[in-house]
Amino acid sequence: MTRRALPSRAPPSPALPSHAPPSPALPSRAPPSRALPSRAPPSRALGVLLFAACAGGPADPGCEGARLGQPDVPPPPAETAVARAAGADAASAAAFALAAPEVPRSGPCAAGAGVTLFASPRAPRAGQPLRIVAVSATRVDGALGARGPDGGAVALAAERGGGPPYWWYGEIEAPAAGSYRAALGQGSRILGCAEIHVAAGSAEVSIPPRFWGGAWQDQAAWTRAMEDLYSAWIERLFDAPLDQQPSWPALSQVLRDPARNFLHDHLGQGEDDPPPRGLSLDPDCADLPYFLRAYFAFKLALPFGFSSCTRGGGGLPPECRKWRSNLTAPPGRSRGTVSALGDFLRVRVADAVHSGSGRVPSGSDGGDYYPVVLSAESLRPGAVYADPYGHVLVLAKRIPETAGAGGVLLAVDGQPDGTVARRRFWRGNFLFALDPALGSPGWKRFRPVVRDGAALRPLTHDEIARSPDYGDHARDHDLRSVEEFYDRMDAVLSPSPLDPGRAMLETVQALEEQVRGRVLSVKNGQAYKAEEGERIDMPEGAAIFQTVGPWEDFSTPSRDLRLLIAIDIVRGFPARVERRADRYAMPPGKPPAEVRAELERALAGELAGRRIAYPRSDGSERSLSLADVIARAEALEVAYNPNDCAEVRWGAPEGSDEARTCDRRAPWSQRLRMLKYRAWFRERRRPPRE
Repeated sequence: MTRRALPSRAPPSPALPSHAPPSPALPSRAPPSRALPSRAPPSRALGVLLFAACAGGPADPGCEGARLGQPDVPPPPAETAVARAAGADAASAAAFALAAPEVPRSGPCAAGAGVTLFASPRAPRAGQPLRIVAVSATRVDGALGARGPDGGAVALAAERGGGPPYWWYGEIEAPAAGSYRAALGQGSRILGCAEIHVAAGSAEVSIPPRFWGGAWQDQAAWTRAMEDLYSAWIERLFDAPLDQQPSWPALSQVLRDPARNFLHDHLGQGEDDPPPRGLSLDPDCADLPYFLRAYFAFKLALPFGFSSCTRGGGGLPPECRKWRSNLTAPPGRSRGTVSALGDFLRVRVADAVHSGSGRVPSGSDGGDYYPVVLSAESLRPGAVYADPYGHVLVLAKRIPETAGAGGVLLAVDGQPDGTVARRRFWRGNFLFALDPALGSPGWKRFRPVVRDGAALRPLTHDEIARSPDYGDHARDHDLRSVEEFYDRMDAVLSPSPLDPGRAMLETVQALEEQVRGRVLSVKNGQAYKAEEGERIDMPEGAAIFQTVGPWEDFSTPSRDLRLLIAIDIVRGFPARVERRADRYAMPPGKPPAEVRAELERALAGELAGRRIAYPRSDGSERSLSLADVIARAEALEVAYNPNDCAEVRWGAPEGSDEARTCDRRAPWSQRLRMLKYRAWFRERRRPPRE
């Protein structure tokens, strides 16, 4: 479908609260977390070197004491991995700074079991940025270091993230020609080492010819190291401080940013330039996981597969019937490698996959995803969440629980208008249901694709369970209720009971982020109407939730249904604490009923104090508190139609000063149908597909 340039970002939300002692009263807020470190300018030619660590085993001279999991290798404190992710201040981060490794000048350079070093570009050139990433599935102490062709130490602009997997990133802005050595380690203990040759700047870049046997030729294999690298790439691609709500008009904008994408122009073919030379990608929510996986696989010559599945309906779950791979030819006769990838994604993949692709029953070996164990190890960047009602998100970051704050999962999703934005995992945004007719929602990972002779094929559940590189297939979640799913997720994110006041504050924060995301969606619809002026046709029945064209791009029935559910969760939080007191660190000596009363008073003040603003029809801004939005829940049951003015979309009371600037309404025929469908929203249920 045709996309249009639309506003790129919702206004930032207030900072998350600072750590506070347990109390049912809401704690005060802290100033915003520090910004991400600055990053270097774009490179023009990228390449890749993968170095499996410790080829000689623990006896290798450079591997002494570095075997992961050995008692003589002390694990670093959890705060080390959390410091940057949680936006800790510089003093806290400095407290966990590690001594740079003594990169060996000569001798063996292949040490470190379980550590992989990745160097980019594929054909490094003098004067152009050289990027180095180290990944480990296990938490280890270490820092990145490098030596140049003259044997001297080279300063790296370094970052650290993840957990699990754990990753380190460094960049040499303008390397000289010659051989470099990069290593991960601490002092004399080297965990991983790699030699990287940098060609002279005048050296010719070799561009391989177009592969005519499909979209691209796979030459490598998916392994644990490749999966770790994929997770690191996803996390860094969408990284931002926790108190921000980053969004982009399209995936292409993220991929074109060399400060985020360490695969930028990886092949040296200008593949991440703006069109016509580079890619133009604007996936919706169902396409986004596939586009990310395929982009990564294309850059590193890995296999990729996708299935054509039914959407389900008539009481039956989705079912997959045809599987294809990167060996499937793109449509037409694309002359270049990059244009072939674009055509393959926009036509072959996007026309085949949809939200039902993520809900194939968990017992089936069909489908492109497999269900994973609900654990910190499996819920890693790149994992996919398929909700029961047609939405799909990609996990982008996990922030572990600390003494004063619960754990956080952050995910990204694509919207029908092409926008990509980051969301926080919580009950109001990640819906779950147990209904065989809907298939199997929940957390999943891409099914590995392997070469079997001359053909490619996906692994079965049994093969995944036996694989040393995976092994996290969940044979049976054995969930008896929706509540149990969320309880298990709470246990993964925050193993220790949470202070009820802080838990409520984080829930309010999640609601605010959700409301701010709606501001952007409504604004995009208003921009489209202002540009096109035409009335948008409204589908019949359950199709209002899932269709094609401008209605899919700019209406918000699915988003509004989620928002209504989120409002219920926030309003009912104090009662939940009273009912499930065992899940919280309750103040000593206070009965649950008293804690509930204190939470209700604190909640009223918090909702009144948090505000958003939306543009009215005349361009002026109208400010609403979260309490206002919650009070308008009934009006929001019929506020999803993009033919209505912004004032109606935000539930402005008829005849009020706020509604005075409204300049259009949806046709009466559409408004009557919305009244007919209102029960779905009032009862907080999405109708089944017909």
